[in-house]
Amino acid sequence: MKPETFEKFKKALKHAAEDSPFYRDLYRQKGVDIRDIKTPEDIRKLPTTDKYDLRRAYPLGIQAVPDEDVVRVHSSSGTTGQPVVIPYTENDVETWGTMMARCMKVAHVTKKDRLQITPGYGLWTAGIGFQRGCEKLGAMAIPMGPGNTEKQLKMMVDLQSTVLCATSSYALLLAEEIAHRGLRDKICLKHGIIGSERWGEKMRQRITTELGIDIFDIYGLTEIYGPGTSISCDAHDGLHYWDDYLYFEIVDPDTGRNVPDGELGELTVTTLTKEGAPLIRYRTHDLTRLLPGKCPCGLDYPRHDIILGRTDDMIKIKAVNIYPGQIEDVLKEVPEVSSEYQVVLDRGPDYKDYMLLRVESTPGIEKDTVENAVKKRFKSRIGIAIQVEALAIGELPRSEKKTQRVVDKRYC
Repeated sequence: MKPETFEKFKKALKHAAEDSPFYRDLYRQKGVDIRDIKTPEDIRKLPTTDKYDLRRAYPLGIQAVPDEDVVRVHSSSGTTGQPVVIPYTENDVETWGTMMARCMKVAHVTKKDRLQITPGYGLWTAGIGFQRGCEKLGAMAIPMGPGNTEKQLKMMVDLQSTVLCATSSYALLLAEEIAHRGLRDKICLKHGIIGSERWGEKMRQRITTELGIDIFDIYGLTEIYGPGTSISCDAHDGLHYWDDYLYFEIVDPDTGRNVPDGELGELTVTTLTKEGAPLIRYRTHDLTRLLPGKCPCGLDYPRHDIILGRTDDMIKIKAVNIYPGQIEDVLKEVPEVSSEYQVVLDRGPDYKDYMLLRVESTPGIEKDTVENAVKKRFKSRIGIAIQVEALAIGELPRSEKKTQRVVDKRYC
């Protein structure tokens, strides 16, 4: 840890402990005295928090500044449980814009570009985060928001959009519609900035090939700021994060203990300059690893790996724990299938759980051939037998937001 980063950490810790009712109560209950944090190693003594803790602080127990300093609030996009509301000061909005603008520069966006922004606006951070980055950089924002594919394509053609900002699911849907309508020669897209959900290499290749663009993986979550905390570069070897604003740790999801660089674990984040809602050792539930060494691109910011899954997305069946990333790795090794898949978990008449993996097969391949290839590879890589259903390209549901990959019917 750099000395200047530790000084920022101590300042952020003091602000949270003294000014946030949430952290003031938490540290009192846990017997934490922030004066005991004298070295970077002492940081590990501090308790971690997560979204479930923040829900108990609803609506504004996390707020650490007076109301007159709050210029806006945003809320997480989760559909279950109490929402998490995050207040922002003007400085927070400025910092967020700076990080987004950095991301866009890494993705080769310039003032001459026109960015079609398809994620949602309103309480969700995604759309307005992209727009703030555009404004900070000086590029043209086309604030479409989600859905209305007909209008999206019309604006993309008529306004000659050069950069697509979208979830991977919606980027794929647009790519398929562009191919179906024969619009490839009429669009001017050069780059894509894609985020908000995990996606595999096969999906990346499909979007890249079908749209003829280079795409960059952007990461972020509302509790921290929103999209823009990190982004992939030309090397596509992990994502660079902005360590002058954020401190990243990786902890073991089960024990909460820190793991060495390069080892898989749960991303834990501290905001170093956030005023409205500082977060100290916040567990994101996202699984990744910190990548040691310099990036081949030459950018002097540290990197984390792509998000490999979420601790709360784990599928448990037949006493085996399976993450979506493992399924994508299996499908990557089966050339007869596309990037799209859906997992259906159910319980049979014998009260035993089973897993059905629905995939889309490339044209001209026998259904039985595809299903057997996937079954064999899955058994070899993950160690359990599953059922497989091969469908034609386009038969699995598409989404304008995030695709539901897992349908669990066992407890219905």
